[in-house]
Amino acid sequence: MNNSIEFFWLSRLTKLKKTLEENQFEVFIAENQTEAKDIVLKQIIPQTGAKSITYGDSMTCLSSGLFEAIKSDSEIEFIDLFDAKARTIEEWLELARPALLVDLFITGTNAVTETGNLVNLDMVGNRIGGITFGPKEVAVLVGRNKIVKNLTAAMRRIKGFAAPANALRLDKNTPCAKTSYCVDCKSPERICRMWSIVERSFPKKRIKVILINEDLGL
Repeated sequence: MNNSIEFFWLSRLTKLKKTLEENQFEVFIAENQTEAKDIVLKQIIPQTGAKSITYGDSMTCLSSGLFEAIKSDSEIEFIDLFDAKARTIEEWLELARPALLVDLFITGTNAVTETGNLVNLDMVGNRIGGITFGPKEVAVLVGRNKIVKNLTAAMRRIKGFAAPANALRLDKNTPCAKTSYCVDCKSPERICRMWSIVERSFPKKRIKVILINEDLGL
């Protein structure tokens, strides 16, 4: 990596780490997704003593190989909410509800602001529910491409890019999946339903943010 670009991102991530820590989050910086995976496996899980783990849908987490590594640990109960695509929504909801009482919830975020806020938009709400309340501890993996200036920029990023791209990825029958533009639709398959803005972690350090020095996910 060019030294100037390297300095640029290290400076941004270091400053954001300080801001998030002031907002009561526990924060790590990883050079890449492999290092981020190791932080979860070798630091967060041992330190929290987590014996039950689940996750919110996240391309960043999935691409890191983190979940496959956790599944291989026979001492951990891993609740995989996305392993059976044929499951009905009613069956999925029954599995997802108790999953919110695990020791550790792992997910990504749609955006993180330079003011130290995590911003997300969900369809069902299990992801933002897991972040805000329920699981004892939360680990959020964040690619540097998710960093935005403020709340307005976060919402613009989510509605203008992340939500349409995810609707397309999930093969939803929505206008944005066909045009790439959000039109505030009334489609039954609309994925933009519930906003979450986390300004500070409670209790302190319950939410652990891993800032990754790579562009990852949507």
